[in-house]
Amino acid sequence: MQTEVCNLVEFNDTMFNKLREKIKNWTKKLSEKSGKEAEEKEEPEKELEVPMKFNEGLKKYEPDLEQLKEKAEKLEEKERKEKKHKKEKIIIREEPEPEEEEETRNFFRKIKEKITKVKVSEKDFSIYAEELETLLLENNVALEVADKMIKELKERVVGKEFLKKEVEGMIEEIFKDVIYEILIEPFNIADRIKIKNSEKKEPYVILFCGINGSGKTTTIAKIAEHLKKNRISSVIAAADTFRAASIEQIKKHGDRIGVKVISHDYGTDPASVGFDAVKYAKKNFIECVLIDTAGRMHTAKNLLKEIEKISNVCKPDLKIFVGESITGNDAVEQVKNFNEAIGIDGIVLTKADIDEKGGTALSIGYITKKPILYLGTGQEYEAIEVFDRKKFTEKLGL
Repeated sequence: MQTEVCNLVEFNDTMFNKLREKIKNWTKKLSEKSGKEAEEKEEPEKELEVPMKFNEGLKKYEPDLEQLKEKAEKLEEKERKEKKHKKEKIIIREEPEPEEEEETRNFFRKIKEKITKVKVSEKDFSIYAEELETLLLENNVALEVADKMIKELKERVVGKEFLKKEVEGMIEEIFKDVIYEILIEPFNIADRIKIKNSEKKEPYVILFCGINGSGKTTTIAKIAEHLKKNRISSVIAAADTFRAASIEQIKKHGDRIGVKVISHDYGTDPASVGFDAVKYAKKNFIECVLIDTAGRMHTAKNLLKEIEKISNVCKPDLKIFVGESITGNDAVEQVKNFNEAIGIDGIVLTKADIDEKGGTALSIGYITKKPILYLGTGQEYEAIEVFDRKKFTEKLGL
């Protein structure tokens, strides 16, 4: 089944706009500074004009006299050869010696390299590394991730030679490579569902976690609609039995997209709701079960224990964390806690369409070493995109 490919043009135009301009300014400064230093090195040192005594003046011209003498001897030798071969009309042409030609070529090669290449020193990099770290932190990149990015960039830049006219572009490309390597390649959920259904004849169970207000319930409805378009049937378990009106909310989504919702009364055991949804799916040959959970603050121990219990009872094939891309370090702390409690397998970032910074994606990807699977880009059920790290990196516009 063909997976929907995301279109990240609008998302990344807003997300990395400010960071992109600042990074360009930084690389321009580095290029200009390196260029000025290279030009200063090219300027020959001026000879000091010192008055000469008469004898010292003669000594100065001694090498010239020797050279004239050598040239005179060569001319005499040439005349002798021409006289000797005059009858045969052979003209002897004096060619430069191979060693002289090689020295000349090396000389011009060195001059050309000095003009066209610059080397980024550790001192230059350290001056701008602090500024770069500040830019990353301002754009919701976690401190340890910013340090990692700067360290990687330093290893690939310092001491390396770049063409002067291409230094900005080369540094930008290296920076994009670092970002690309931080992000984990996402897997195809639809393919995993099909494989389990064909091999074990059992429903594929997905457990969703995240705090209230992150868009978790809406995201579940979006994924259910996404699976439906890929001809995969699903059922939703309303296992958030704590928050008021949560069951009515998920049922409303289910009615709109035509997906069955399994629910119990408020206050009942959430694990039993998930268990009944899995049982219903097996009985009715439904391919996927989507389990909603409560989203009290991630620091609440009871919530984490509750989700851990649901995970132990329902044995999900996939555990997805849903967080807001605009919350920055808060989302990083949230995902750390949920990951410690149940061990998440993937991430969905919501509100990506209004994120003007974008460091959350890099931070969460690096901290958890888990892939970002989807991006939520609006309120409509169609406003969800399969994450593509290659396109994400290319659209940064660095």
